Amino acid sequence: MWTRACARGTVAGMTASPFWTFSLAIYGKPGVPPACLTLQGESGVDVNVLLFGLFLASRGRALGAGDFAKIDAVVEPWRRAAVVPLRQVRIFLKTPPEAFAGDAAETLRSRVKAVELEAERLQQEALYGLFGESLGRAGEAGRETARGNLGAYAAYLGKGFDEAAVAAILRAFA
Repeated sequence: MWTRACARGTVAGMTASPFWTFSLAIYGKPGVPPACLTLQGESGVDVNVLLFGLFLASRGRALGAGDFAKIDAVVEPWRRAAVVPLRQVRIFLKTPPEAFAGDAAETLRSRVKAVELEAERLQQEALYGLFGESLGRAGEAGRETARGNLGAYAAYLGKGFDEAAVAAILRAFA
């Protein structure tokens, strides 16, 4: 879903922020979508928050667990009320009840998928608008800062992250 938006560079005719552009590029790399979904399913990761941590690492910003608390405080109401319900409807429509199956249900699923993508873009734009590239402390841009930011997010969540998923994301980050 994100890779198609990446080809356009915009969503709904709007110019993308550097964070959205970064997210589309990294999410489009091999191994990243399943790694993100693993972390989402097993550790409760908000993929947009994870991507923001990686984006900031690409800008040389090292984050701590407290930074992720600030980020999460901003996005949690939106995630709970908009992103997650849309995701649940989209997933439900993959296998609707038999009486509702067919092209019409698939068309609705595609429309919900587009709205879900827009909700995620709005979440990312809000993060970029509020924090820009200044959150955290100055460091070196690169893989080690990305690894540190992932570790800080895991610490904030109080969960361990699947090492294979982290390795796949860091390979794509290089």
